Amino acid sequence: MLTQINGLHHVTSLASGAQENNDFFTKVLGLRRVKKTVNFDAPDVYHLYYGDEIGTPGTVMTYFPFPNASPGRPDTGEVGTTVFSVPKDALPFWETRLAEHKVDGLIRTDRLGEQRLMFKGPDGDGFALVATEDDRAPWVADVPADVAIRGFHSADLRLSQRDAQASAELLRFMGYEKDDAENNVTRFRVPNGNEAQVMDITEVDAGRADQGAGSVHHIAFSVDNREKQLEVRKALMDTGYQVTPVIDRDYFWAIYFRTPGGVLFEVATNEPGFDRDEDTAHLGEALRLPTQHEHLRPQLEKRLEPIDD
Repeated sequence: MLTQINGLHHVTSLASGAQENNDFFTKVLGLRRVKKTVNFDAPDVYHLYYGDEIGTPGTVMTYFPFPNASPGRPDTGEVGTTVFSVPKDALPFWETRLAEHKVDGLIRTDRLGEQRLMFKGPDGDGFALVATEDDRAPWVADVPADVAIRGFHSADLRLSQRDAQASAELLRFMGYEKDDAENNVTRFRVPNGNEAQVMDITEVDAGRADQGAGSVHHIAFSVDNREKQLEVRKALMDTGYQVTPVIDRDYFWAIYFRTPGGVLFEVATNEPGFDRDEDTAHLGEALRLPTQHEHLRPQLEKRLEPIDD
């Protein structure tokens, strides 16, 4: 069993437009855009990062906004819901705020003793806010500090019965322990992890999802440094998983592998962080390009959709 994984690092999804995506996360949810860069493999597409003041691992939602991308079809074999943490008494504020912004899918529910507010993102993305104790300092801009989002609470994997069992075994191998269960939901928690240490598996009898705008592309787990990442990589490969070599993503190093249910998992380092090439006070303001794409800057600045802050 691995002991290096802290919990979530980031969640990366697909969108159909950069401006709408930026406005939703910064002006509706009140997160900070901590990086404006591009997709390493498709540099004519942005990679936008949103989180707390410095993009602390466990707070960062990221997006590839492919212009006019077709919508995804939600179902099994994917992260169905990305869940953020808010203070205990914050849900009435958020219910009112999201309704005023005409956000779709607002539903109050309870899961495993926690109150949550379900809602949809601009591309039909599945989100929830959970009211819980969380001491993390929020980014404070459009939303008051006493109700602001703290970071991730958890992510919910929607899987078939067979894939749910195999993925539960994988989570246990990754250091997660079964924490609770209710109906078709099983909760796992990594002990002594960061504040984004929960993973839920929801077992459903349905078809396979099709990725598109609104779909989670991959979910990333946090390790402290490259040494621990290499330990995780070796252990996964020794267990039979096909794991990529370590890839430099400028703000973290990453490895990737597919789960038995087809979900793309990443293990990302907490180092070097989002302030490696920008002062903390100005994170996310300028377009940052990977070194190998810097020569494309004149073309990319013309081609990329302008984003009004």
